[in-house]
Amino acid sequence: MKLATKLPSSFSWLVSVLVLLCGCGGGRTPGSPSSPTSNPPGVSAVSNWQFSTTPTLPGTPPLTIAGSITVSGSSVSGAVHISGSNCFDRLTTVGLTGTLTGGNISLTSESVAGQVASLNGTFSDPGTFLPGQFTGTYAINGGCADGEKGNATGVKVLYIGNTLNGTFTTMEGGTFSVAGDMAQGSASSSAGSFAITGTVTFNTSCFSSGTMSSGKFPSGSFIMGTSVAFEIATSNGTVVFLGTLSPATGEIDGDYTISGGTCDQSGTAFFVASSPWDY
Repeated sequence: MKLATKLPSSFSWLVSVLVLLCGCGGGRTPGSPSSPTSNPPGVSAVSNWQFSTTPTLPGTPPLTIAGSITVSGSSVSGAVHISGSNCFDRLTTVGLTGTLTGGNISLTSESVAGQVASLNGTFSDPGTFLPGQFTGTYAINGGCADGEKGNATGVKVLYIGNTLNGTFTTMEGGTFSVAGDMAQGSASSSAGSFAITGTVTFNTSCFSSGTMSSGKFPSGSFIMGTSVAFEIATSNGTVVFLGTLSPATGEIDGDYTISGGTCDQSGTAFFVASSPWDY
């Protein structure tokens, strides 16, 4: 997959920081060097990001900002969700627009209930096939959260896909396992999430297999930032899982429910998801 707009060579290294493969293509041969002056194989213009804030104004809450970031030339746009504050509804999609200038990025949100949020900072590249990093500041002007500001950091969440292995633990302490194949979509939804599809097998007497229902935030199977949701249809009910991905390890922890069959239950689940970048 190629960038929708070819960038000047002076921006090529920044693109390798901001955007990575989200759906197709292969990886670098282990041990081969990456080039800071050319795009890596399979680069996409869309990537999945999660930002965290540390307020400097006493009494204001830290925020989490998650969603998709799209690059087109020196222009940047995004679709994100803001959580952690009573002033923002996490279900509301917030549009972002901004620019790239050298290694600096500036993003400004559309007005949400009179509130306009901004992110300004720089990106660093820890490696072509490692998550990109953002370091900078944020501020909110207008509305309920007017005057909130502080420091912000961000991480690019790599594509997850290929194999999935996990363990479910019921409220009563019983366990059963799951294994399967899944794929993350290369394009983001209008909500800033990325659809997940796949098939899985279960080691339980309740059902033997299931199919992930492709979706977008807040329903179906998707990833947005580090939030992961699976909705798995089986022959004996629907499994719904909500969890959090650790970008460093590929581990996903969360809670599940099974409903609509003879094995209705709830509990916790732990998965390990591999990706095309694992060697």
